[in-house]
Amino acid sequence: MRFVDLLGMSLNSLRRRKLRTALTVLGVVIGTASVVVMMSLGIGMKELNREMISSYGSLTAITVYGQDAWGSSDSDKPLYLTDDVVKQFSGMEHVNSVYPLLEVNAIFLQGKYTMSTNLTGVPDAYLAQIPLGKGSLPKSGEREMKLIFGNAVIRWFQDGKSNRWGFSDDSELPKVDLMGKPMFVVFDTDAYYQSQGTGEDRPKAPKKYLLKTAGVVEGEVNDYNEYAYSVYTQLEPLKTELKKIFKKNPIPGQPTNKKGKPYNYFVYSSCIVNVDTMEHVSDVQKKLTDQGYQANSNAEWMNQAEQQSRMIQAVLGGIGAVSLFVAAIGIANTMMMSIYERTKEIGVIKVLGCDMGDIRNMFLMESGFIGFMGGVVGLAFSYAVSAMLNHLPALTDLLGNGTGGNISRIPLWLAGSAVGFAILVGMLAGFFPAMRAMKLSPLAAIRNE
Repeated sequence: MRFVDLLGMSLNSLRRRKLRTALTVLGVVIGTASVVVMMSLGIGMKELNREMISSYGSLTAITVYGQDAWGSSDSDKPLYLTDDVVKQFSGMEHVNSVYPLLEVNAIFLQGKYTMSTNLTGVPDAYLAQIPLGKGSLPKSGEREMKLIFGNAVIRWFQDGKSNRWGFSDDSELPKVDLMGKPMFVVFDTDAYYQSQGTGEDRPKAPKKYLLKTAGVVEGEVNDYNEYAYSVYTQLEPLKTELKKIFKKNPIPGQPTNKKGKPYNYFVYSSCIVNVDTMEHVSDVQKKLTDQGYQANSNAEWMNQAEQQSRMIQAVLGGIGAVSLFVAAIGIANTMMMSIYERTKEIGVIKVLGCDMGDIRNMFLMESGFIGFMGGVVGLAFSYAVSAMLNHLPALTDLLGNGTGGNISRIPLWLAGSAVGFAILVGMLAGFFPAMRAMKLSPLAAIRNE
């Protein structure tokens, strides 16, 4: 029997029993929609976690901290992050680059406003990845120190006259012009605070350095990103300036030897180790911690979050699969009833010499069509339910941790898999009824009334 003939007989059989076919398809629709919606919630939570953690920084970057003589738990010998250590990290397998970060506390002054925070010196390659909303990045190799302010740093400026510190939602934003007005910076913070005293023996105020602002990080004051609350400058000009300011005296934040003398090299506050792929982050991070350094990464948080997401996704998918299993029972029942009703027809087909495999394929086609129709309609229904869920603020805040974005997401692979799985379930459910139809005795089938 030709394939077209088998196809026509299968469709005609389904058309003759419209109500029963519709009810069976409805079961597949509900089962498919349940699986897709439940899976889409798990996928949405996973993607939202990834987006949230990605906003904190790169997923292939490892932040490494040294251990000084006071903080080392297994050795009294300090583990400093120096240029030699940076070179050592750069030579590790799967490491693309290393960015040393030098933090020094500084006081920023503009008019009546004051802010005390860390000024971070970073390599040009690190600066190149900072998105700017205003201004432009300093040129590579430039000697003059220029500042790049985070978009939320302005919140930290203190009004010196009113003694009001910072900015809240119900207060006026400090009137600091980061780009248009000069910014004075004090590096000797201890001397600055001592000079603010009232005693006659108070020291002279330290020198203020006028620095230009190169740019401001992209984003509004209330927008958070990994650069929002930091002030950056180029690393080499900062090191040169610190040497000029403090000369042979200890630089605040830098370690000294037992005699209180500064070392002839800089010790970095931290290093950003950039790994080639996310899969290698954990291996590189383990090597760094084995050497005694403190190391953490966003990928570590991501792995923990994804483990929880996978568990939730498995539970949600299992709940939906129960509905699809019930639909499979309905398909099997429909096909068995069809065999009982068409016993005489099957007998005639056998007597005419039809191949047994054709009879089996005819019933498998019918059950496959039921799965196909239920899968397509169920998928369309899933998209409608998904859109509705994404417009429920209470649900997105609860499952999405308040990060915003769609909590239900149906990727193309899930849509295609859902329809294919529905067809497969339908054919599996119709397999045993099809085998029973093959085994019917032709004479007994013809005599059947």
